[in-house]
Amino acid sequence: MHRKIVGLAALVGLGVVFGQPAIAADISRPVYKAPPPPPPMYRWTGCYVGGHVGGLWANKEWTLTAPDPVTPLGSHNANSWIAGLQAGCDYQFYGGFVVGIQGDYAWTDANGSFVDTVDGVTDQTRIRSLSTVTGRIGYAWDRLLGYVKGGWAWERDNYDRFTIPGGALAGTASETRTGWTLGVGAEYAFTNFVSGFVEYNYYDFGTRTVTFLDAAGAFDDNIDIRERKSVVKVGVNLRWGGGPVYARY
Repeated sequence: MHRKIVGLAALVGLGVVFGQPAIAADISRPVYKAPPPPPPMYRWTGCYVGGHVGGLWANKEWTLTAPDPVTPLGSHNANSWIAGLQAGCDYQFYGGFVVGIQGDYAWTDANGSFVDTVDGVTDQTRIRSLSTVTGRIGYAWDRLLGYVKGGWAWERDNYDRFTIPGGALAGTASETRTGWTLGVGAEYAFTNFVSGFVEYNYYDFGTRTVTFLDAAGAFDDNIDIRERKSVVKVGVNLRWGGGPVYARY
């Protein structure tokens, strides 16, 4: 017992000499702090509604067809403003890829005319409306989304043929025609709920046979009309369901 007490006293004395407790070594461990969360990234998943304005440029090619001999009549452009509404939904995958679907409807008053080479009458087009249902796929860099889109298109057209001189109505027709569209655009989220976009769309409505009636409602002519058009527009969307999220490590 005496020897144990002497040994313990010796250890304590050594600790005092060297300024450290000898019976319990101070084992220091590095302190790790959790890294700060990454900056929040905007997430495009959600739905939206909005409006747009822009310009429309269309080309119409007219060809007289059966029962008359097939004869090219000429062509003209129909250009004007466009304004409308759109709505859709997007889904963003991890990694930045975004897919979505959108529908839109626009009003316009694009019109144009030419004097045809056969009858010497003025052939006139008036485009009244344009609508689409499209899918889109893109890639998001935080609040900036670049995308391509494509799908189906519809438009409403009115046609008139006027005699020269005098401008009497020689024939009239109207139609709703279908076609396809492809486009490219970019959208930026200014806030968590408001985004703006700019895009270009190409439309091809193919060739359709349009039956013209005279002022009394009797048959006048069948005319094949081929149409292609371009639209540039800018717009604003009000969004919900998305917003900032923290990226994964």
